[in-house]
Amino acid sequence: MALRVSRGVLAVVVVVAVLGAGIYAGVYFLLRRAEPLIMVEQCLVRTPQGERVLDIEQARISAIIATVAARRGLPERAVQIAYATAIQESKLLNLPYGDRDSLGVFQQRPSQGWGTKKQLLDPVYATRRFFAALEKVKDYQRMPIEEAAQAVQRSADGSAYADHQEDAEILAAAFTGRVPHAVHCTYPAKATPAPARVDAARRLLTRTLGAAGARALVEERSTGGTGLRVTATGKRGWLIASFAVAHAQQYGIAHVRLGGLIWRAESGDDGWTESGAAATRRSEAAAMAAPARPAAARRGRAGRLRAGARP
Repeated sequence: MALRVSRGVLAVVVVVAVLGAGIYAGVYFLLRRAEPLIMVEQCLVRTPQGERVLDIEQARISAIIATVAARRGLPERAVQIAYATAIQESKLLNLPYGDRDSLGVFQQRPSQGWGTKKQLLDPVYATRRFFAALEKVKDYQRMPIEEAAQAVQRSADGSAYADHQEDAEILAAAFTGRVPHAVHCTYPAKATPAPARVDAARRLLTRTLGAAGARALVEERSTGGTGLRVTATGKRGWLIASFAVAHAQQYGIAHVRLGGLIWRAESGDDGWTESGAAATRRSEAAAMAAPARPAAARRGRAGRLRAGARP
């Protein structure tokens, strides 16, 4: 009798295991089929030196750092040093915590005279304080990036900043505008989009780049909603355009246009494309000629930022 019961239990276990494996395989297959249709919230930075994928918050902070530097008339090397520092300290995130009383993008400490907790959690203020300290470092432009960063931060191990030099160079080339149309973002559209807050976007740009920079953002309407046209040109134009794209989700901006190129929030993964009737006709012809690739299928080549030490 004991032997018969054991065989029966074993049979039940085998059946359950087989059914469980079948269910797992089916669910896994369905998820893999659905994965290409999922739109990820992220920004892609693409330059001749390489590509990097950022979270949208990382892109916003990157844009703030670049525009603050531009207002101060700082060279691209200063932006690189700031990025290498911020990646190491916070992974370019506005952290409300850190080692001892460190906090914010650069993990500055109120107890060391950097500012109050509220001030240091404002990325604009924190960036200004970082650059003010960097400007006091003699010959910082000719120093290795880790030495310049360490001269400002005075951390336990200044050599760690060197690990992020390539990331910093790629981000600086893009967000300063030296490499045009290098930044675009992707995020799912809301079922009920919030009204665009163009004035709020301009106020932030005024804080970072100044009133003249904010005046270069002109509101315009499209079928997709309220967008922005950048009237500045060249490097400064792409500095402002990158700022606008990085903050588009936050302020409900439907598109950003500069010259003959446009980035649209509804098709953000396409990056910057030609604008105007001719471009529309070409896009429609291409769509009829070949099936569209899923959004996620066009991603995956770029690396994400390496983690900093503290988060």
